[in-house]
Order: sequence, then structure tokens, then C-alpha cells
Amino acid sequence: MALTGGVAALTAALALTRLGAGDRPDLLGWTLLVVAVLPLVWRLVHPLAVLALMVASVGPYHALDYAHAAAVPASVVAVYSVAVLGPRRRTVLAGGAVIGTAVTIMLVIDADGGLAMFQTAGWVLVVLVFGETMRIQREYVAAVTERAERAERTREEEAARRVAEERLRIARDLHDLLAHSITLIGVQTAVASHVLIADPDRLDRPALAEALDGIADTCRDARTELRRTLEVLRAGEPEQGPLPGSAGLPDLVRAAESAGAAVELAVPEAPPSLPPAVDAAVYRIVQESLTNAVRHAGPSVRVRVRVGVDRAPEGAVVRVVVTDFGGARPPTAEAGFGIVGMRERVRSVGGTLTAAPRRGGPGFEVTAELPMPEGERPLPEGERP
Repeated sequence: MALTGGVAALTAALALTRLGAGDRPDLLGWTLLVVAVLPLVWRLVHPLAVLALMVASVGPYHALDYAHAAAVPASVVAVYSVAVLGPRRRTVLAGGAVIGTAVTIMLVIDADGGLAMFQTAGWVLVVLVFGETMRIQREYVAAVTERAERAERTREEEAARRVAEERLRIARDLHDLLAHSITLIGVQTAVASHVLIADPDRLDRPALAEALDGIADTCRDARTELRRTLEVLRAGEPEQGPLPGSAGLPDLVRAAESAGAAVELAVPEAPPSLPPAVDAAVYRIVQESLTNAVRHAGPSVRVRVRVGVDRAPEGAVVRVVVTDFGGARPPTAEAGFGIVGMRERVRSVGGTLTAAPRRGGPGFEVTAELPMPEGERPLPEGERP
């Protein structure tokens, strides 16, 4: 609107001062100027229609030999608007039409005005080129801005995804650690309580001491592992060595046995060196499976743990099978996250997990298959360094 007002003021000043050739416009001339200037308000929405109205009014205006300079501002703005808004093909066609119309009118007015025709065509071409240049620059700036915004959004989305994954990993690790330790402590405390209440006159001191020692060992192990987890979260180097892996399976078995479970552990006599992620997944799967067995099937449950490596042409697969032979699991009031966490952990290393009641009898069975990444397949016996 402000540009249209400025063009209108400049057009009126040029018409009144009769700057350049031509006569001062009369009522018809002013009407033609208004028709040329007023549509500029809509130049950003309908640039081609505005240009057409300008040509339709400015052509007769010049043909009637009014003050020619007065029609120049509206003509320049209309031509520039078409060029700067594009597209290029429309700009070329519209520019050719404007030049052709202007040359035709000048030939009608003065057949010998060759220099004026070149001048008119020249300023039209200059305005078109300037408008096209501005359009290219605007598109370039817009593309750079869009790429920067898209990159920023991508960074924010990536940061949010990493935060969500880290929160999920922390929740999974804390669940594996605390659920296992608390379950064992609860079972061992129940054993100690039973020893104290069952026959207080003949107190089984060795059994009581064993239960209390089991509680102390479980608390110590939980404190050590929790400290490792907190050190990782604080971006510090762990002081107690790496997080537990498959080498810690015997400790899990001893902890479950101290709670009263009968655990049979079957692992290769010379277990291969597993990648850290797969090694940690094996440990956590066995840990959570033993916790669930003791919690749901009772402390005297019998559990069998089998860990092996299957070699195939397409790659090696670590297979973990944990089977408890206890009773069917009773419904719980609250849903747990143990199996969900195991599925997420197995999925993170590209494996699969099956958790379902045992076929052919009471109990529950967890089966996990963890693929070995290329370049990290276990070596056959005799070839390991």
C-alpha cells in the first residue's frame, strides 16, 4: 500500500510538471493514470493481471501523447513485480509482450523514432533482468534458510531421540539391577524370618547366618553395580571395571541358589569372546529371567540356564534359554517391565526374544537369539588367541 501511494504521488508530480515530452493530461489522461497506478495494490497477488491493466491503460496514454514520464513509475513497478515473483518462463513471455506493445505504440506515434524504441525496449529489459536477479537471490536465501531450519529441526529431533533412548536405557538398567536385588533380598529375608519363627526353641543358627550373609552379599553386589551405573551417567570412568557380562553368570546362579532356587547352568566349556553389547544382553536376560522365576514360581523353583553359540553360513547366533519348572504364574496386580525390558535389549542388538509358558508342563521359558555382528564372529576352538 505504501509503495502504491508513493508511485501515485510521483506520477501526479511528473504529470503536473510535464517533465519530458508530452502534454499535461486532461480528464481522460488522469483516468488512464489512475487505472495504471491503482491496481498496483494487488501486484503481489495477481502480478500478471496488474501488468495487463497497466499495458491497457499506459498504451492509450502514450498514444494520446500525454506527459510520457508520468506513466513510467507504474510501468516499472508492474514489470518488476512480474519478474521478481516469477516463474522465469512467464517473465520472458510477459516481457516480450510489453516490449512488443510499446514498440507498436511508438511506431504509431512516430514511425521514425527508432532510438526511442531501443530506449524503451532497453529499460524494460533492464527492469526484467533486475527483477529476475532479485527473485533468484530471494529463492537462494529462502533455500539456505530452509536448510538451516531443517538442519536445526533434525538436530533437535536427534537430541530428543537420544535423550529418550538414554532414559529408556537407564530405566531398563535400573530395573534389571534393582528388581533382581530386591527380589533376592525379599526371598532371603523371608527365609530368615521363617527360621526365627518356625521353631524358636531350636534356632537353626547356621541357616539364619547363611540367609543374613546372602542378604549382605546381595546388597553389596547391588551397591557396586548401582555405583557403576551412576558413574556412567556422570560421564566418569568406572572405578570397578566394566559392567557385568556373561562371565558373571555363575554369580547370578549363586545368588539365586542362596535364595533357595535350584539352578542348572550350561555354558560352553570355552565360551567365545562376545561383543560388549551382546555380552551385556546375555547377562541381563539371565538375570531378569532368574528374578522372575524366583518371584513368581517361589524360592524353591528349579531353573535351567543354557547359553550356546550356533554357527551357520549366514553368521553366528548366541542362543540363551532360561527355563523354570515351577507352577503357572499367578496374575499380578501391577504390570511389570521385565519382559518388556528384555525385548528392548534384545532388539537393540538385532535379536529376537520369546517368553511364554513352558510346553508340556508347568513353568515358563525365555528364549533369546542374539546375532553376532560381521567381523566379530567367535573363533573356533584352537584358533582363539
